[in-house]
Amino acid sequence: MLPGFIFWTVIAALLCGIGFYALKAKKAVGFFTGVEPPKVEDIKKYNHSVAVIWFVYAGVFELLGIPLLFLKQNSPLFIITILGVVIASIGMAVAYVVVSSKYQK
Repeated sequence: MLPGFIFWTVIAALLCGIGFYALKAKKAVGFFTGVEPPKVEDIKKYNHSVAVIWFVYAGVFELLGIPLLFLKQNSPLFIITILGVVIASIGMAVAYVVVSSKYQK
């Protein structure tokens, strides 16, 4: 399952890329698709917090892909990876809600 892990790693790298974009942005970055970014008091700190969320999510995402190296194709243990990504995604959304409420005007 090495090709699957390589693909998984590319996706994690893209998630890190979103974090780097948020870190370097001059304007407040949006988080959810199709939603305007909130009006914030300190844009630099807000963008830094959003970038940290993306970096942590990318790291957790990569760790959840490690079973791809060891499990056989169609293994029922892939449910751990799938549920882990779902839980991490929910945690990411909750973390953003906390960050946006902290920096919102």
